[in-house]
Amino acid sequence: MTRLAICPGSFDPLTYGHLDIIQRGAKVFDHVIVTVFNNQSKSPLFNVEERVELIKESITTIENVSVDQCGGLLMDYAEEKNAQAIIRGLRAVSDFEYEMQITSMNRKLNEKIETFFMMTNNQYSFLSSSIVKEVAKYRANISDLVPPPVEEALKNKYK
Repeated sequence: MTRLAICPGSFDPLTYGHLDIIQRGAKVFDHVIVTVFNNQSKSPLFNVEERVELIKESITTIENVSVDQCGGLLMDYAEEKNAQAIIRGLRAVSDFEYEMQITSMNRKLNEKIETFFMMTNNQYSFLSSSIVKEVAKYRANISDLVPPPVEEALKNKYK
């Protein structure tokens, strides 16, 4: 049986922190689907289709990763894809509290699908999409924060 994991997020935009979790997850699972969700509580800079495309352009060297989008519940999506696991990245203790609530609800919805938490590489522990957007808005150098396709897209958004 193929070990399939879902790596969900809003990815607005994809950062090197996200990419780190995706690459490491791809070493553990046979296949990882990076799934873009539209978080209703956020006002995204990039629409879902743009985010999907930016991720695709940024993961071309990782053979066992694909990209998809979903507008519904993560656990319904994971079951539909026959996934065994959800991969979530953690930067700090504050992330853990939020993720613990989400994971508890996900377990209530479908106890067959496990959640795996991965600590972000220390060099990305401060990094968030919000910080990247804020820095990019003021035209600061973001080349060490996001993959080249994302850097280009951010420059175009903030012209």
